[in-house]
Formats: sequence, C-alpha cells, structure tokens
Amino acid sequence: MSRVGKYPIIVPADVKVDLKGQHVTVKGKLGELEYTAADDVDLKLEENKLWVSPRKSETGINRASWGTTRARLNNLVKGVHDGFSKKLEINGVGYKAQVQGKILKMSLGFSHDVDFEIPAGLKVACATPTNVEITGVDKQKVGQFAAVIRAKRPPEPYKGKGIKYEGEYILRKEGKKK
Repeated sequence: MSRVGKYPIIVPADVKVDLKGQHVTVKGKLGELEYTAADDVDLKLEENKLWVSPRKSETGINRASWGTTRARLNNLVKGVHDGFSKKLEINGVGYKAQVQGKILKMSLGFSHDVDFEIPAGLKVACATPTNVEITGVDKQKVGQFAAVIRAKRPPEPYKGKGIKYEGEYILRKEGKKK
C-alpha cells in the first residue's frame, strides 16, 4: 500500500503557491498552472511546504484522493520549476519528422504525410529528422501528446520500425522459417 500522501511537497524559493480553499495556483519561471482538489482532502501551506491530509478518515475514496491530490500538486510544482519532456525515436526507411510553425509534419510510410497540430503550452523540437522532443509545464499534456504521436505508427515486433519512446525496449520476434 502506497503512502505517497503523507510526505510534504517542497516548494522551491522561486515558485509561488496561492491556496484559496481547494483551489491551488502555482506560478514559476516556466509558467502558471491551476488545480482544484477534491473535497476529501485538506490542504495547508506552511513556510515552503505544502501538506495534503485526508479530511474525514483514511479509508476508501478519501485515501485514494489523498495520494492522487499530493501527486498532482507535486507535478504542478515540478512543472513550473523544471518542466517535463518526452523524447521519441523514429525508426524506419523514409520515416522522418519536422516542425513547421505550429504543425508537426511526419512521414510514416503512409501515402500522405501525417500532420499534428502542436497544443498550446507545448514546445516540439526535432534535433534530427528521426528524433522528436516534446517539452512543457503540464505533465499530462506532454505525455498525452507523445502517446497520440506514438499511436500513429507504434513499433512493430519484427523489424522494430515505428515510433517509440527513447529508451523503450521492443520485444523482437523471430521471422518465419523455411
């Protein structure tokens, strides 16, 4: 059983946390994020620590809300202070990506190019035509956009062609035998 909720969230000196009831606003050098916590938890800000505690008891939904709220608030603080990033690798002959303004244009072996509109608040960079880096302050947006891109051409198990996360291991299968 996880006990994530009992640990405080350390707020760095250059991050400002504004707490109004269950609504939290976090401002940092990279941006501003907001979150409204469930009514099942209490929030306290003491010096440079943000505490989350269960409101009534430590059972059932209160316990789940407690850990989830603490994790979400920690991601807000980390996001505005350091930011989040996901790196994707593209493997395959003729597979490539490039950024044109607010559009990520990818050639993935289809008869047409696949275009992705880059969501607000995210930055996409292609250091090489086969590497894509997605950065932003919101962990959920960064991960969701990376998953949407990967879903267009997931890596196949025979040759490993497709889009994969950096460092992801693809279980390879042996081809047919004669």
